[in-house]
Amino acid sequence: MMTTSKYVMAASIIATMTIMTPTSNAFAPRQCSSRVIQHVQSHNSLMQMNQVQKEIHATSSSSNESVSKDLGPQPVVVSKESEALSHSRTTMKLTPSFNLFQMLPDDEGGLVPPTIAGNELRDSDILKVGVPDTLWDMKLSDYEGLGGEKEIETLPDPFQMVKEELQPFSDSIQELVSTDQPILSMAAKHFFQKRHGKRFRPTIIQLMSKAVAACDPENMKASDRWQDSGASDVDVEGGVVTSTNHKGSDVWRKQAELGQIVEIIHSASLIHDDVLDEADTRRGGEAVHKLYSNKVAILAGDYLLARASVLLARLENKAVVQIMATSLESLVAGEIMQLKSSPEELLQMESYLRKSYYKTASLVCYACRSTALLGGHAYGSTVATACEEFGFHMGLAFQIQDDILDFTAAADILGKPALADMSLGLSTAPILYAAQEFPHLQPLVKRRFKKEGDKETALEALYSSKTAMDKAKRLGEFHAQRAVEALLRLPQSEARDALLRLTYVVITRKN
Repeated sequence: MMTTSKYVMAASIIATMTIMTPTSNAFAPRQCSSRVIQHVQSHNSLMQMNQVQKEIHATSSSSNESVSKDLGPQPVVVSKESEALSHSRTTMKLTPSFNLFQMLPDDEGGLVPPTIAGNELRDSDILKVGVPDTLWDMKLSDYEGLGGEKEIETLPDPFQMVKEELQPFSDSIQELVSTDQPILSMAAKHFFQKRHGKRFRPTIIQLMSKAVAACDPENMKASDRWQDSGASDVDVEGGVVTSTNHKGSDVWRKQAELGQIVEIIHSASLIHDDVLDEADTRRGGEAVHKLYSNKVAILAGDYLLARASVLLARLENKAVVQIMATSLESLVAGEIMQLKSSPEELLQMESYLRKSYYKTASLVCYACRSTALLGGHAYGSTVATACEEFGFHMGLAFQIQDDILDFTAAADILGKPALADMSLGLSTAPILYAAQEFPHLQPLVKRRFKKEGDKETALEALYSSKTAMDKAKRLGEFHAQRAVEALLRLPQSEARDALLRLTYVVITRKN
């Protein structure tokens, strides 16, 4: 529980700092004169403000609650009363992405959530009117490896496109997390020195920054709705970011820094997760807590979250800070779901996908939306909505493929122990589909494979199933295709097409 409390603390500090204080004044000294008078006035004002905030929260959350009820219980990190106290009329009332976009395929009972703030323009084609697009009807199933004959190599290579920009990534990120404490510094830099991982998130953000630069901002400044705010004031020639003035600009720099921040947050979560899960390896090497100790690992993770918080504030966009702080809260929610899900919830595909959203997809989709905001696009714009929807489905497709590989790839290829989730008592898509086919597995799933022979029985059923693994693959392909469809709402560009290819890579990879 120590780990989750750290995430809560980090998220609450960032969110409070952002909502209550402009970024530029966050660390300015406070005035101390006339304390008594100010205290009386502040007390009365605070009571009035709290009442107003409660009314605002009740109104803004009513539509969201109706969606949540359909999806079943959700982890509670902050009470509704506490959440209401931190809102004003201008702060963002963010909704989890699974309440904005479809989570399950139609043939599995999936529904498109109702239109609310955050997804109002999810079906808009305004950016494509009169703009030619050679991939307008792209289907992943038309490509080799997914049932078709087309070659994905005809699209730009996503890793080559950003290779030059990500080349100094490890060195610069090590500088960002340096500290005068040798042991802490070595532990914090561990993931950024020898084992680079997939660099999946920084690659996405770098490509997304280029893709949104090719999009003209929609005119939403006249509106007083919170969802029409959040766009950074861009200081570039012509006042609008374009593909020609993007690289090297202050906007480009901040978007690149967001990629570093996301990787720092992700690395902190891995360090903490490995302590909670008592994992021995990570990315083909020893976990940080095995190299040092649990205490050093926890402190290293905390330090990385602290550095990410400082760097996030320096992006000077309050909306982005609030969005990314919410991704920290989502990481906590995912851990709580993993630890506290009821036996019935352990059997539900919706619960599995919701947990996957909190633990994996939330960081990706919030970072994608934030990239659009830093590029001068409003939160509720067609561009920003498409970016978040892409990140939501891409993140889920990535996690589902990871869960499939847990049963099909050897540990030395994965860089982590095989069957790790089952060892923790968790059931992922392949096992859940097998349990639908073989009801005798359901009690095993509900008791988290605690009895001797449970794991062996589940594996035997999975490998003898004719449908479970295929259904899991189709679920991943469903989300990958939805990610493609979100991207296709953006104008065609090399970066957008590279992201399309990256989506294919995610669900066809072998490690």
